[in-house]
Amino acid sequence: MLMERMTKNLTAPSVLSRKYGLLSKEEAEEDSKRIEESAFAIANQHYEKEPDGDGSSAVQVYATQSSKLMLEVIKRGPRTKIDGKAILPEKAIAASETVFDISGGRRAFIDAEEAEELLKPLKAPGNSYKKICFSNRSFGLDAARVAKPFLLSLKDKLTEVDLSDFVAGRPEAEALEVMNIFSSALEGCKLRCLDLSNNALGEKGVRAFGALLKSQNNLEELYLMNDGISEEAALAVCELLPSTEKLRILHFHNNMTADEGALAISEIVKHSPALEDFRCSSTRIGSDGGVSLCEALSTCSRIKNLDLRDNMFGVEAGVALSKAIPSFADLTEDEGTEALAHALKESAPSLEVLEMAGNDITAKAAKQFLTKLNLSENELKDEGAILIGKALEEGHGQLVEVDFSTNAIRRVGARVLAQAVVQKPGFKMLNINSNFISEEGLDEVKDIFKSSPNMLGPLDENDPEGEDLDEEADEEGAGNEDELEAKLKDLEIKHEE
Repeated sequence: MLMERMTKNLTAPSVLSRKYGLLSKEEAEEDSKRIEESAFAIANQHYEKEPDGDGSSAVQVYATQSSKLMLEVIKRGPRTKIDGKAILPEKAIAASETVFDISGGRRAFIDAEEAEELLKPLKAPGNSYKKICFSNRSFGLDAARVAKPFLLSLKDKLTEVDLSDFVAGRPEAEALEVMNIFSSALEGCKLRCLDLSNNALGEKGVRAFGALLKSQNNLEELYLMNDGISEEAALAVCELLPSTEKLRILHFHNNMTADEGALAISEIVKHSPALEDFRCSSTRIGSDGGVSLCEALSTCSRIKNLDLRDNMFGVEAGVALSKAIPSFADLTEDEGTEALAHALKESAPSLEVLEMAGNDITAKAAKQFLTKLNLSENELKDEGAILIGKALEEGHGQLVEVDFSTNAIRRVGARVLAQAVVQKPGFKMLNINSNFISEEGLDEVKDIFKSSPNMLGPLDENDPEGEDLDEEADEEGAGNEDELEAKLKDLEIKHEE
C-alpha cells in the first residue's frame, strides 16, 4: 500500500516534474521499493536503540526519511538508459545514497559470491556513502576478504559503521579473523558512530577490533551491547580507546561486566565529559562497582538519559549516585532511593525519564516528579501510592506516564493515583495492572477516566482477591483500607515553590 502510494506520487504531474521530468511507472516502482527499504532500515535501527519507546519516534523517522528520499528521486528526474539498462547520474548518486544497508531480509550467512554482488554499489562512481550497516548478515573469511577492498575505498568518507551481529554462527577462530580483517580495513576512519553489538566479543573480540578502536579519536556514539563484555574485555576497551572526549552515547547493556569490569567502564565515563546517554543495564554490577560508576558519573554534567536497571547496586551505590548527579535514576533499596529523591528535588534541570523498576522500593522511599515515572515491580503498596499520588497532584505538568504495576496496591492507592494524573495536560498512560484492586476500586478508577479511557492502561491481570505474602502485611488484617482512608484525609504534602 505504501509503495503504491509512493509510485502514484512519483508519477503524478507537478511543478517539480515539469522542471526535472516525469518518471515512468516502471521506474517509479523501482524507486519506491528502494525508498521503502531504506527508510524502514533506518527507522528500525532507531527503534532498536530505543527499546523502551512505543515506536512513535521510529514512525516519524520513517516518514521523514521516505519523504526526503522521494524528493531526491523527483529532483533527480528520469534515468537515462544505455542498452536498456538504467544509468544513474553521478550527481544523483551523491545526492541520494549516503547509507548503505544490507541488514534487511532474512538473517543468514553470506559467501564470497554474494558479498561481491551485494557490495558492488560501494564502488559506484561518485557515491557518497557515509554510513554502512552490515548487521544481520554473517560474514565468513571468504566474504570478509571480498569486503576488504570495498571498505578501503570508503575509508576517507565513512562516519558511521554498524557491524552488529555480523559473525553469528561462525566458529570462534573464524569470527576473530573476520573481525581482524574488518578492523584493519576500517582503521583510520574518522567515525562518529560505531556499533559492535551482538557479536559475543569477549576480550578476544575486543582486541580483534584493536586497530580500529585505537584509531578513533572522534567517536560520539559507541554501542557494545550483548557482547560478553567481561572484566578483561572492559579493561581492553578502556585500554584501546585513545579518546572519548566527544562521546555522547555509550551503551553496554546485557553484558557480564560485574564489579571489576565496572571499574574499567568508570575510567571511560570519567573521560567522557560530553556524555548524554549512558546505558549499563543488566551487567551484574554490585555495590563496589556501582559506587565507582556513580562517582565517575559526577564528571558527566550533560547526562539526559541514564539506564542502570537490573543490577545489584545496594545502599552504598545508591547514596553515591545521589551525591554524584542530582538528575538520574535506578537505585536499589530505600536509603539510596531517598537520597536520590532529595537530590532530584534540589536540582533536576535536564532529566526527562526516571526508571526505577524492580528495585525492592517500599513506601518509605516513595517520591518523584518527572515526565515518565516507572515504579513497577516494587513493594510500595497503598502507603506508597498515596504518598506519590499526593506529591503528584500539584505541578508536574510535564508528566505523561506513570507505571505503578505489580506493587500490591488496592482500592485506595489506585484511586489516589488516578485522581492525581487524570487532569495533567499532556498525560498519556497510567499503568496499575497486576495489583490487588477490588472490583469496586476498579469501577472507581474507570469512572475517573470516563472522559479519557485511553489514558488508563489494561487491568486484565489485576487480582481483586490477591494477598500480600509479607508477614507484617498479614498481621495488619482486613481493616487496612479503612485505616488508609482515614489517614488520607489528614495527609498533607508540602510542595516546593
